Amino acid sequence: MNANEACFHSGVDWEAMTNPLLIPSQLPYELPPFADIRVEHYRPAFTEALSRHRAEIAAITDNPEAPTWTNTIEVLERSGRDLERVMAVFGNLSGTDITDEMEEIAAEVYPQLSAHTDTVYQNDKLYERLQAVTAPEDTESQRLHEHLLRTFKRKGADLAADEKQRLSEINQRLSTLSEAFGRNLMADTRARAVQFSSADELQGLPQDRIEAAASYAQELGKEGYIFPLELPSVQSEQQRLARPEARAALYEAAGLRGTESNSEVLVEMAQLRAERARLLGFDTHADYVIAEETAKEASAVNNMLRGLVPAINTNAAGEQKILAEEAEINGEKFGPADWPYWESKVRQRDYAVDENELRKYFPLDAVLVDGVFAAAHRLYGITVIPRDDLEGYAEGVRVWEVFDEGQEHELNTGIGLFLTDYFGRPTKRGGAWMSAFMEQSHLLGTKPVVINVMGISCPADGSTPLLSLDELHTVFHEFGHALHGLLSDVRYPTFSGTNVPRDWVEFPSQINENWALDPALVKNYARHVDTGEVISDELLDAVSQASQFGQGFATAEYVAASIIDLAWHSLTPEEAAQLESTPEAIADFEQSALNAAGMDIDGIAPRYRSTYFQHIFAGGYSAGYYSYLWAEALDADGFEWFREENAATPSDNSASSDVSDDAARHAGQKFRDLILSTGASRDFSEVYSELRGRDKDLTPLLVRRGLNTPSAS
Repeated sequence: MNANEACFHSGVDWEAMTNPLLIPSQLPYELPPFADIRVEHYRPAFTEALSRHRAEIAAITDNPEAPTWTNTIEVLERSGRDLERVMAVFGNLSGTDITDEMEEIAAEVYPQLSAHTDTVYQNDKLYERLQAVTAPEDTESQRLHEHLLRTFKRKGADLAADEKQRLSEINQRLSTLSEAFGRNLMADTRARAVQFSSADELQGLPQDRIEAAASYAQELGKEGYIFPLELPSVQSEQQRLARPEARAALYEAAGLRGTESNSEVLVEMAQLRAERARLLGFDTHADYVIAEETAKEASAVNNMLRGLVPAINTNAAGEQKILAEEAEINGEKFGPADWPYWESKVRQRDYAVDENELRKYFPLDAVLVDGVFAAAHRLYGITVIPRDDLEGYAEGVRVWEVFDEGQEHELNTGIGLFLTDYFGRPTKRGGAWMSAFMEQSHLLGTKPVVINVMGISCPADGSTPLLSLDELHTVFHEFGHALHGLLSDVRYPTFSGTNVPRDWVEFPSQINENWALDPALVKNYARHVDTGEVISDELLDAVSQASQFGQGFATAEYVAASIIDLAWHSLTPEEAAQLESTPEAIADFEQSALNAAGMDIDGIAPRYRSTYFQHIFAGGYSAGYYSYLWAEALDADGFEWFREENAATPSDNSASSDVSDDAARHAGQKFRDLILSTGASRDFSEVYSELRGRDKDLTPLLVRRGLNTPSAS
């Protein structure tokens, strides 16, 4: 009898035993063995992992011993690891390298996952055991027990049998619709990529960007020059394209995404979310979601957003007048597609900031190693080194090992792995994000493996890309999320890293953006690619001054999207039932929501319109898109704390810089200990107050956004 026959006769599933998704990886930090994973592994892996998790839950509920923390809560925390492993790989690669077959698998599997989750949270015997357990006296365990009991209730554990059935039906349908929304959006985004036939149409772009567009067209087997669309309404190249018709082509294509495929999908999602909220005892989906956020109440979010509207209107109107006048002076009319272009020209005119020239100081490789990683070393003591011996899942994906202060840089002995996937591909969805293949947990003995993803255009000649200011800040932003995962130091996986409320998860990422142009750091990496010249104090000052101009537009497009998000999710079931699902009706709904909030700005589209608002209809930000601004209030106030701690080096680069480096390390360690390492294991308001010595103050945010005084008019 051979080995295969022995396994068969003993009841062992040989296929499961050899499926790389079902076997703990033997690579460092359990990095997935990407080279061994094929699409055909996913379906059987999901089937087996779901079966194993069901058996693990049954083992808890069928345990004849009295429920204890060890035999119930800790066993529950340990359960589902196989399913987590499969979902981590599939979920990540579904965003970065999607195929038609993977889309089919997602459409099939996600409703199954939703149904499975419901069976866990609606398991009466499991819920009874959780209620009977007494938690240990330590803060993290006490908090976990409270969290689990509250989560089970929010997932329907207290509902009657027929209500549980309806809740499960809603959840499965929402899972299907969410997957369909994302799939439709990605397909439409690909289909509407803008094609130009002549380089003359691309005046204003540098040669390397034109060549990249030609290379992208060749990759797709097409002629001319193709620009893939980015997620927001406004496309970054509108800032540089000199021809109005080229800017309009990008802007109009972006605004049409999803109108034909996602209108019915999103309306049904809004209706089902409203029904689910009522079933669970909440007036609206917004109330249901925000009850678990640090904001606590939807009314608090509405008050914050609407309170900013008068200043936003004033600032944006002032900016619009300046831009329209500049366009007229140059013989052009000013329309919505032209805002970024003329904003760039006014910055160049008034502040001597040439966006194209500024990019030459920000080559990606230098930004990453001498900027992002250097800042993390200065603040938190960590060191990041390349692991070229480890493979990513696609060309251009790099693997890095992260070491803590005092650790020898011996391979496989650090605190975790960090993967970078920065370049756009036709198979990659738009946007930028951080996610994890493995999360830190002392209970499980696991260390983090996290990844940052972006969609930067790669130069055709293979040279390092030159980053715009927005891209520069995004690289720092996403590494802030990565730090949140890498520096996690908790016992329970439920509380690990970024498993925190949406309006808290953006705090570490946004505060990390502040170091991008910090005088103590920027001159380490900002060297002109042609001359080697270090960026000058004069140019840095000009960039700082210019950053205030344009805040009216930036804040308006963001707040408009946040208002639309809350409008969809503040509907009662009765109101939602009256919704029409035509593109025209959806546009009217959006405009009514903006009018009701007092937003009165001609020519500024919401950052995302509903039919391509991936964050709220195919992501985890429904009724939570406000969180970026909520977290920015923490960020602006928190960065003032860094300054007060003398963490930010004086801009005159005086002899006090050595002292400031020490102060930066001291402040960074406190921020790491209170914010980055604690995940969700402590109360968020409590740790912020301990960091700051008081509750947050909105004033630094208003100053940063230019909302404390009206813009020029």
